Amino acid sequence: MASRTPSPTADRAARTSAPDRAAAGARPRRRLSVDERREQLIAVALELFSRRPPEEVSIDDIAAAAGASRPLVYHYFPGKQALYEESLRRAGQELSARFEEPMEGPLSERLYRVMGRYLDFVQSHGPGFAALLRGGSVAASAGTSAVIDEVRRAAQEQILAHLALPSPSAGLRLTVRAWIANAEITSLEWLGERSVPLEDLQLHLVQEFVASLTLTAAREPALAAELGSFFADERPEGPTGRLVQDLAGLLAVPGILDAVTALAAGTPGEPAAGAATG
Repeated sequence: MASRTPSPTADRAARTSAPDRAAAGARPRRRLSVDERREQLIAVALELFSRRPPEEVSIDDIAAAAGASRPLVYHYFPGKQALYEESLRRAGQELSARFEEPMEGPLSERLYRVMGRYLDFVQSHGPGFAALLRGGSVAASAGTSAVIDEVRRAAQEQILAHLALPSPSAGLRLTVRAWIANAEITSLEWLGERSVPLEDLQLHLVQEFVASLTLTAAREPALAAELGSFFADERPEGPTGRLVQDLAGLLAVPGILDAVTALAAGTPGEPAAGAATG
């Protein structure tokens, strides 16, 4: 039987390898639009800055992680500083949103949920933001400082809104701003040590706010008048209830209640054993 001569089409198919056929049938990769590419670079940079201090991240690192070339990164951003500031601005918007909480239920429980989201953010964005907030980053600039200040202002206004006071005093605003700064410093210190469970830190920060609010109310009659309704809304199992229980237990320690009572009455107490007398 005579052999069949292959047709030109069959001959070409025989010469085409399997990988070539797969490549020919593969769907072409969609090219990102200008806005999509810019957003991708910001997202990739933010991820890198979250895991390492800004000074340890290069344009080449960002380009490689984005699957882009170095010139392409420079096409969208004039340099690493501009990309860092834009990444930080996006992170700041996310952090500000974490302070938003429905104004329902006891205040300290609302703040407890807020601080849980805040500490989760701090933990997931630790190295890069710790370097900046501690002032030890070469990437710190007027632009980055403005972003951080905006986050602090947003947090302050959110907390004041939860207090629901018609005209917060200058003293109360200072108390809230000081507490935010303390929460920032404490959480960043926790990042370096992890000496206590995260939930304990969360509770501690909320109880510090309650203590600061109470101290401010002792100096401001208008705020003191509102404090009764604040405590009335709290629950025994909440952060404020647990704080009051701890303080009540502290007063049961021998000698403390007598000393506190004497101080409240304005009378001198007995000197502690071994204390120097003048």
